[in-house]
Amino acid sequence: MIQSLLIANRGEIACRIIRTARAMGIRTIAVYSDADADALHVRHADAAVHIGPSLVSESYLVGARIIAAAQAAGADAIHPGYGFLSENAEFAQAVLDAGLIWVGATPGSIRAMGLKDAAKQRMQAAGVPVTPGYMGEDQAADRLRAEADAIGYPVLIKAVAGGGGKGMRKVDDAASFLANLESCRREAASSFGNDRVIIEKFITAPRHIEVQVFGDSHGNVVHLFERDCSLQRRHQKVIEEAPAPGMDAATREAICAAAVRAARAVDYQGAGTIEFIADASDGLHADRIWFMEMNTRLQVEHPVTEEITGVDLVEWQLRVASGEPLPMAQDELAIHGHAIEARLYAEDPATGFLPSTGRLDHLAFGPADRVETGVEQGGAVSPFYDPMIAKLVCHGEDREEAIDALAEAVSSTEVWPIRTNAGFLARALDDEDFRAGNIDTGFIAAKGASLIPDPEPEGWLWNAAARLIADDAATEPLAGFRLNAPHARLVSVWHKDEVARIDLDEAEAMLTQDLPQSSSSLAEDASAEASDDWATGYADGDQIVLFHAGSAFGFARATRGSGLAAGGDGAILAPMPGKVIAVNVAKGDEVSEGQRLLVLEAMKMEHALTAPFNGFVAELCVQTGDQVQVEKLLARIVRAD
Repeated sequence: MIQSLLIANRGEIACRIIRTARAMGIRTIAVYSDADADALHVRHADAAVHIGPSLVSESYLVGARIIAAAQAAGADAIHPGYGFLSENAEFAQAVLDAGLIWVGATPGSIRAMGLKDAAKQRMQAAGVPVTPGYMGEDQAADRLRAEADAIGYPVLIKAVAGGGGKGMRKVDDAASFLANLESCRREAASSFGNDRVIIEKFITAPRHIEVQVFGDSHGNVVHLFERDCSLQRRHQKVIEEAPAPGMDAATREAICAAAVRAARAVDYQGAGTIEFIADASDGLHADRIWFMEMNTRLQVEHPVTEEITGVDLVEWQLRVASGEPLPMAQDELAIHGHAIEARLYAEDPATGFLPSTGRLDHLAFGPADRVETGVEQGGAVSPFYDPMIAKLVCHGEDREEAIDALAEAVSSTEVWPIRTNAGFLARALDDEDFRAGNIDTGFIAAKGASLIPDPEPEGWLWNAAARLIADDAATEPLAGFRLNAPHARLVSVWHKDEVARIDLDEAEAMLTQDLPQSSSSLAEDASAEASDDWATGYADGDQIVLFHAGSAFGFARATRGSGLAAGGDGAILAPMPGKVIAVNVAKGDEVSEGQRLLVLEAMKMEHALTAPFNGFVAELCVQTGDQVQVEKLLARIVRAD
């Protein structure tokens, strides 16, 4: 058995491997770049070795440095995780040549399945059904177009060395074929150093079904059933589950048997995944499922297979790499219940899923059965690497129970100030078509904006924020006083660029549950409710952060100068301490009511200060980069005559 293991990876998969290795009594060694010096996987390992700068091309992708680190640390094996060098045959061979154990597929198997055209030809020879298409050597543009014409549109152009959605183009008609071919080849050459392509029939209602296989050095190969990874955004998996919804016993037997034949065709050892595409326009049927490719490594979504089989796939990897036979035979493996996984990403759905990086000031996962993560509260999401924060996994007796559990987990996950896709995941999980199993790889694109949470808070959240802010500070003197009328308790609340003056009595009447008496003691599980709505929150300095259905909203008490400034005298005052990050006017400029004057970055948010009325900029007291204190005069607007 392996005694000392170096993990040539980072983040959640490194932590995942360390957990199993430690349970098996194996010493673990992490590697890290400059950006990962304080990362969770580094602190969890028994030892750690620095391998270079933050860029992956200068650290995690430099095989020689990783092998040198293993030798220096006394490792006798290297586990590559997934991504990075996990499917690099040359690196695998270099590890073996260095006298180390490689925890993965053999270099020969990696090479055999690395190019899509050669892999499909090998699969055809092994009796594995492949998608109709062209995989020939003739790469002339005219030949490729003729083959596409013969297959029938729409077709897919796919780079033979592609992956992760790169080097792939859908072509709807002959007229656009050559332009798409040229674009695909450019991307393939840039990403993979190989511009060769294959042509495949485009499946109109495709489901992405994959089968987990495992082989050992004694000639044994088993499958651990299938997963459905059809929920994808731009060809990247978002939600995965096992077993596949709508899969009957006969179809499962056929697809899993084909996967085992595929693995045997390349003398496969270790964990691998055979990926199939299914035409689900009329349900799942064995004669409408075709081989796509093989991933010669552990998959990101492997936890759902572990949850339904009770198998630790990393343990199996380590035992097989040590020369042991598979721990279980095929007839000992069975499906128990249903498991589903969601990938929590640091990205903002409201801005087209742009990455959101930085410090995780607040991080609390919902009640998932299993959370796989490589970060923690107080840590950071780096711009150098994949923005996945965690995988949340839930298991149930059936699919409905598993979905319900995961929907609750993602809805109640709290992350601040980094934006996440938690609200998007919650909406996808609650979608009636998803729950009914009416899914294919176009599901997310077809649903469009309906899955994107509103980035602005609803009215009851404003009321909840006002109540919490008022608990921590007295309301403005005589706020809302009117002659011969009841005194109104008003508080001004700021969210982003908007300021609202809220009557606390009305706000409290809308909230069906009292909130804590002081925002300074606001617990993470403190909740506000309005009819069927709920929120959790916490105080972050002068700011109140509320979480609702996977989304996060920051509020602050607004003072004079907030938003539309101090309407009477035209003084634009800083509503809170912060940094001026943009100045949009100059002294003497003519401005109109509501026009943006400058932007202040405060409490991890940007706040635009606008003109209270039509006029001129009489004073401009700051410039970009200035740090300002609350109530500082930033500018003064005088009315136009």
